[in-house]
Amino acid sequence: MAGSSLLLLLDDIAAVLDDVAAMTKVAAGRTAGVLGDDLAVNAEKVTGVRAERELPVVWAVARGSFRNKLILVPAALALSLLASWAITPALVLGGLYLCFEGFEKLAHSFLHKTNGEAAHREELLQQVADPAVDLVAYEKDRIKGAIRTDFILSAEIIVLTLGIVADEIFVTQLLVLCGIAVIMTAGVYGLVAGIVKLDDAGVYLAARPGQGAWRRFLRWFGARLLAFAPWLMKTLGIVGTVAMFLVGGGILVHGFHLLADWSVLVTGLAATAPGVGPLLAATTPLLVSMLVGVIAGAAVLAVVSAWQRLRGTVTGD
Repeated sequence: MAGSSLLLLLDDIAAVLDDVAAMTKVAAGRTAGVLGDDLAVNAEKVTGVRAERELPVVWAVARGSFRNKLILVPAALALSLLASWAITPALVLGGLYLCFEGFEKLAHSFLHKTNGEAAHREELLQQVADPAVDLVAYEKDRIKGAIRTDFILSAEIIVLTLGIVADEIFVTQLLVLCGIAVIMTAGVYGLVAGIVKLDDAGVYLAARPGQGAWRRFLRWFGARLLAFAPWLMKTLGIVGTVAMFLVGGGILVHGFHLLADWSVLVTGLAATAPGVGPLLAATTPLLVSMLVGVIAGAAVLAVVSAWQRLRGTVTGD
């Protein structure tokens, strides 16, 4: 009897772990859209810190990210146990926030010229180079700001994951949320560490002395790394913005029956196109999510801007 019970327990554990593996894979795929922006934002937060302090700062922010997860995962589990009806509204709010953040980035890029951003970056670098600046306080401020940003991005990821595993048993929810928290934190900040050190690696390789073919290749490769690093940051920002609209818009489409029905109708019509029907059927849901995300982001930004102007007027009076 004890042996049978143990086998049944092991079978249950194996089944749960199998479910966890499958759900974690799905959750990782669904939340990966947030990570492009997560990488760009956090790598940008480290920009302006002196080179020898970049990795310690990344590690400090990563520790703060783990502390954020220690708050968010229990909160998500409590929400699932005590108010499961609130998961869908929480997902919708998270989707609206993603769309708002994406459209705000678009608006900022169109309304602010590139030379203004370059001037801001130059001012930041001069501030760090100034010996009169309290670098300890400056570094702490950068870390606190990055951890606050991470809390918002982590909340988005945890809410998305919770929506995926909402119908699973508690143990599966716990293991999937913990797995995603660990994987995403380690993955994001490991990549952030690599990104912020790309330029240092490029400088090191480009300065290698020697006249042999191997040394010339190292110098060439170092120069390419130096050129690639800013391009990578810009690409991550673009991909992250697109992913915000896709993920946020997708959440809204699935959260509102009217939008879901409209997406199915448009996809069905696109599938009837001669020759390219299958291709359109596969891409139309993504385009619908993108369109919904852009419109929702513009609407939320308009409301937030109007509220800020109104509050400023009232405060001024």
